[in-house]
Amino acid sequence: MNAPLRVEQLLPQIDQSHLDWLEEEAIFVLRESVAAFERPALLFSAGKDSCVVLRLAEKAFKSKADRPGEYKGRLPFPLLHVDTGHNFPEVIEFRDRRIAQMGERLVVASLEDSIRRGTVRLSHGNESRNGHQTVALLEAIEAHRFDVLLGGARRDEEKARAKERIFSHRDSFGQWLPKEQRPELWTLFNTRIKPGEHMRAFPISNWTELDVWLYIARESIPLPSLYYSHSRQVIRRKGLLVPLTDLTPVLPEESVETLDVRFRTVGDMTCTCPVPSQALSATEIVGETLRVTVSERGATRMDDRTSEASMEKRKKEGYF
Repeated sequence: MNAPLRVEQLLPQIDQSHLDWLEEEAIFVLRESVAAFERPALLFSAGKDSCVVLRLAEKAFKSKADRPGEYKGRLPFPLLHVDTGHNFPEVIEFRDRRIAQMGERLVVASLEDSIRRGTVRLSHGNESRNGHQTVALLEAIEAHRFDVLLGGARRDEEKARAKERIFSHRDSFGQWLPKEQRPELWTLFNTRIKPGEHMRAFPISNWTELDVWLYIARESIPLPSLYYSHSRQVIRRKGLLVPLTDLTPVLPEESVETLDVRFRTVGDMTCTCPVPSQALSATEIVGETLRVTVSERGATRMDDRTSEASMEKRKKEGYF
């Protein structure tokens, strides 16, 4: 009988040569964006995808430092974070620490500021703010006159993102019109925009969740701690594990459990759920990712379960 193998033993047998091609394509898109536009910004949520894009941006525009995984110089654009006020504390702490280490400029578009201005109105205090991020994002674009936003969206995440181009045109209202997308033949991109319009560019659009974790493992990219297995109080609700927080309290008919979990994606606390996991490293997460049958958003995001077209509707209104 064959002895069981650990994931660490199997990982060297996984063909990772495609990562070099994906990296090269992403760096090309980043450089093309900076060359074609005047005021780019990188969307940085401190999630795993934006951390990967940040590392790719370092490779595209910085020079290597003496220590492995470190780079010298400054990025030719600021980082933009839309802060809902309902982010996980671990994510905000990581964001601030990472920005301080890199010495980069961070622009925070605060949803709390939009609420105070009256451009966002909530029905109640604990309402999910995820969908309202669009307002704060568009206000930041207008205030800073950004003409292209570099994001970490991937086509394998959700059906609406699967049909979006690498360079995604947004009209003067920030809206995405799926039927008016521009063709992308080979590596020829139409980046022309009119005054008031802007573009969203997705350098890792062709990556999968597995590719992202293989790259994180290869490059030793730092991430917030909640991406790895940890003990957390959760509530079973509608087939999901809802984290117990002040914004997501337990209901009378529910019970609280303490489980070992990790987050596959990070977002607003009111709509992001963890999954059971014992994975303590990127390598172990690669092994879990090889076995999953549900996309990360389908398995963890309550806001994507409201309807089949919930993501597409939000994107048409200006969402990421």
